[in-house]
Amino acid sequence: MTTDQGREAGPRLSVSKKECHSSAARFRPDVQSPLRLFWRRFSRHRLALSSAMVFLLIATLAVAADIVAPTDPSYIDPDAFVDSPTSAHVLGTDRLGRDILSRLIYGGRVSLSVGVVAAAASMIIGTIMGSVAGYYAGWVDAIVSRLIDIVLSFPQLMIILVLVGLLGPGLSHIMLVLGLLGWPQVARIVRAEFMRLRNQEFILAAKVVGVPGLRIMLRHLLPNAMGPILVAATFGVANAVLMESSLSFFGLGVRPPTPSWGQMLSEAQSLTILEFKPWMWAPAGLMVVATVLSINFVGDGLRDALDPRLRR
Repeated sequence: MTTDQGREAGPRLSVSKKECHSSAARFRPDVQSPLRLFWRRFSRHRLALSSAMVFLLIATLAVAADIVAPTDPSYIDPDAFVDSPTSAHVLGTDRLGRDILSRLIYGGRVSLSVGVVAAAASMIIGTIMGSVAGYYAGWVDAIVSRLIDIVLSFPQLMIILVLVGLLGPGLSHIMLVLGLLGWPQVARIVRAEFMRLRNQEFILAAKVVGVPGLRIMLRHLLPNAMGPILVAATFGVANAVLMESSLSFFGLGVRPPTPSWGQMLSEAQSLTILEFKPWMWAPAGLMVVATVLSINFVGDGLRDALDPRLRR
């Protein structure tokens, strides 16, 4: 038998390249990117996913208020003082003849801007203070911890009312006060995360090779603590929106004629309007409730998605 005949008689062991790739794919472990894994866990939280859509809709309306709002929020219709909902004014008008729907949309821009800016300021201050306290510990941690205790020992609402009363009502003053008083909670969260991570092997190895402390905090500790920080940021936005509405309700918020949800709620102080003209205050109240609840539910979903104990 020749060599060629032996090759033809023996079993064919050649496998195509396509079959090799398909076989390797069956034995390859299910590896997903962190972003895809996060989205898979977050999408399981149906309430958080629907709340994110609601908040995205409210934020889109606020950003595109110049396009979406039917009229200027300060325009006075002389023929429609305290008018109930009609085709011309879908949600009716207030005591000055201004369109409620337009003021509702523009008021969302004010409330959300206060929430985002105040929460961002609190996140920055709290992250810096908590990082320093959690990494260096010792007397640095003692000083920062006592400062946190001092700030938290005062009733927040009363301090905000006093500071805003001293500075005067205004959008920038509200952002400043809320940003300066909302950092202790964030600092505690960041401090706890840094103290939990500072003795891990990868941090000790970085210290051994001589990596500077600032670089360790920025490149190693902070990225691993971003989950709790993001969750705290969502709750900070909701709290700032609620606080801005409360201040505007008491007349310490934005100055008229700038619309605000809390300012619209202050119309309900009259018993006649509260009982017989609900279109003047109910839409603003519903928007505050919907915004705060949606942000809180999104925060719950982020907490579940970013919790390492739930990674599966």
